[in-house]
Amino acid sequence: MGRPHALMIPYPAQGHVKPMMALSHRLIEYGIKITLVNTEFNHARVMAALHKTGVDQGQINLVAIPDGLADNDDRNDLAQLCDGMYSVMPACLEELIGKMKESGEDEITFIIADGSMGWALEVAEKMGIRRAAFWPAAAAVLATIMNIPDLIEDGTLDAHGLPTKEEEIHLSPTVKTSLFVWLFIGDPAAQKTLFKFVHRSSHSIKLAQHIICNSFHDIEPQTFALSPQILPIGPLDARSDGNFWPQDSSCLTWLDQQPTSSVIYIAFGSFTVFNPPQFQELAHGLELCGRPFLWVVRSDPTDGSTPPYPDGFLERVADRGLVVGWSPQQNVLAHPSVACFITHCGWNSTMEGLVNGVPMLCWPYFADQFLNQVYISDVWKVGLKMDPDGDGIIPRGEIKKKVEDLLGEDGVKARALELKEMAKKNVGEGGTSSEVFKDFVQVIKD
Repeated sequence: MGRPHALMIPYPAQGHVKPMMALSHRLIEYGIKITLVNTEFNHARVMAALHKTGVDQGQINLVAIPDGLADNDDRNDLAQLCDGMYSVMPACLEELIGKMKESGEDEITFIIADGSMGWALEVAEKMGIRRAAFWPAAAAVLATIMNIPDLIEDGTLDAHGLPTKEEEIHLSPTVKTSLFVWLFIGDPAAQKTLFKFVHRSSHSIKLAQHIICNSFHDIEPQTFALSPQILPIGPLDARSDGNFWPQDSSCLTWLDQQPTSSVIYIAFGSFTVFNPPQFQELAHGLELCGRPFLWVVRSDPTDGSTPPYPDGFLERVADRGLVVGWSPQQNVLAHPSVACFITHCGWNSTMEGLVNGVPMLCWPYFADQFLNQVYISDVWKVGLKMDPDGDGIIPRGEIKKKVEDLLGEDGVKARALELKEMAKKNVGEGGTSSEVFKDFVQVIKD
């Protein structure tokens, strides 16, 4: 038998592609050949960002298949994206694997599919290829999805995924029915469409012969105890590749010039789009804080625009504020000048905050971010929640107050440093995640 060759298939979103790339690099370190399949749309973005920043994807073979959407379709419409994927991607994946075999390339011996891409596990089973699911978010979210059939059967959910009552389910101390991930994506019609997608995944993920997760035992012990088939391998080391936008590394030089533990870092991931009133309140709040800040302001993916800044804002904060379009976040959070992180609570950002011991201010936007906020503020106690006003806006005074509260609370920082050490221990020699990963590598090689 030749060198093992794993095919990696991430869900087509930034928060899924990056951890799949990180997992790919780790597997390469153990001698496994990797081919990673993006959608054609995301493949073009990843390659353009790599070219612009001069980053090398290393030994990962990057290939692409269509996602079923037209060039001008809105890929942030997740219901439309999921429908498009199911219509064309299974056949395209099967064709790709067949062509690779015919061309004389190393035959695919293993498939690792994002847990949200259960159709790829169906293809793997059909083709007789060994397979695993990779979950790039909290284990509690996956455990919830895997239990959807039981939740419908016992009446906790109706057929459309709507909770019939508010209660806490016994998969984790944080999973309340009001926090189910599909309830925070789009309008009610989109939520129903996405629930169908998630419900199908709850069945197809059972085809996985192994399930690995970018989390670690110490932060979700109850979930891992109740769902022992989910194996922790995190936190994965975030890399500089897999970005949809070029990183502006000049901000690291700017951080070098700031005092230790002085900078507020603000970043809201790849999906969050603020309306102009909220954007302006955030700007005013940062100005009121009177501290150095590094703010990632990404343009609206639909039209390339950004909301207007308050009049004169950029000029008034020029001596202590820096705005960039996309940052090398892992390097930023590891920088000694960073004091706290205002975050949308995406899982990658959450893990990067934990790994670097940075206290967090929670500002969730959609999907699993509301559950992650509960973890950060209520369970791990490494951050605080923001409280919106009656109109759903987080006002400038609240931003200033919560920054001051967070930075004035020594217990939060101490707890953040404690979890940083836990994370390091889990991926270090003899750590739980490290040992699970080595066992998984052996599975691929066998």
